[in-house]
This record gives sequence, C-alpha cells and structure tokens, in this order.
Amino acid sequence: MAKKKKTTLRIIPQNWLDPYNFKADFPHPEYPLEVDIGSGKGRFLAARSAKFPEINFLGIERQLIRINSSGRRCERAGRENVRLFRMEGFYAISRMMPSDYVSNYYFFFPDPWPKARHENNRLFNPAFMDALHRTLIDGGGLHIATDHLPYFEEIHALLKSDDARFEEIEAFQPDDEERTDFELIFSHKEIGRCSFRKI
Repeated sequence: MAKKKKTTLRIIPQNWLDPYNFKADFPHPEYPLEVDIGSGKGRFLAARSAKFPEINFLGIERQLIRINSSGRRCERAGRENVRLFRMEGFYAISRMMPSDYVSNYYFFFPDPWPKARHENNRLFNPAFMDALHRTLIDGGGLHIATDHLPYFEEIHALLKSDDARFEEIEAFQPDDEERTDFELIFSHKEIGRCSFRKI
C-alpha cells in the first residue's frame, strides 16, 4: 500500500529552544496570526481560514497522523494561509511563541485528563496563563470550548480570577462548518464555552 503524502504546510524549525518567527513561514507574514491549539484533523482550520484569507492560521497538534490529515485537507482546499506545527501546546506557547505576537488562540476540547492523579497534566495552569498573556497582542483573545464541564469550570474560574490581565467577552460561537470533529461527536452533550481578551 502506498504511503500517504506528508503535508507541505508543516513548519519544522531548526532551533527548538528559542522563540520562532512562525509568521515568516507564511506567504504574507504581515497578516495577523491566529493559533488553534490541538487542531486535530483540521476541520476548524480549513473552514475558518476560508472565511478570513487576510489572517494567518497556525494549527498546533502533537499527533503526526493528525498533522498530516489536517495538512492534506487544507492543501486540497488551497489554504495558503494555514501552517501546521507538531508540538505539545504548553511548550509551543511558553517556549517557542514570541511575545506580543498572537491575535487569537482557540482551545477546542482540550484533553481533560479526567482521572484525579492525572490532573497535573492539564494544559491550563498559572504558568500557562503567564505564557498566554505574554504572547497575545493587546486585546488578543482566548476562545475555549469543552464538553467536560468540570474542566470548563476550572478554566473559566482561572481566567475570571485573573481580571487584572484578562477580561471576559461574549463566547465565540463557531458556525456549522467550523465545528470540530470532537464537537460533532459530542454534540449531544452540553458544551461549555467562554472567551476572554488580554487587557
């Protein structure tokens, strides 16, 4: 059986220890950058980038099979304003994302690590909040959605209590084409949504 083609949209830095200028890998580096953390198979990226061709979209995903799947999806659709980066989200944002750089972050259905002994693996914590604040531009947004309501309440409370740096705004609502594969799977469940912006 023939191997599936690797995506040409993937970003592979030569230096993995310092901040990286992701915008330089796009045809229009002057465009604003929006980042989808845990971009999965790319359904949201493909739909959102079509609606906003004047914005660059970076999908960050740790699983290679999903990177290649989303890359092929965006390549077939001719999305020149999409790039993919294979990396764990915390490291990508805290170590490799430049300061005052990102216009919007999207966190859709982050891994809830539901077992009590695994809760320390959750993405949202005070150190991650520092990284988000540092890398967002002034007025930049955070948009969160999850079907795991205890985790949603934890994230919402963390952001709400950080009111010197983040302000709650109307929750982002994706249109039908932008709904992720996870959202389609869990559409029968209640979904918690919230959005905040950097003050």
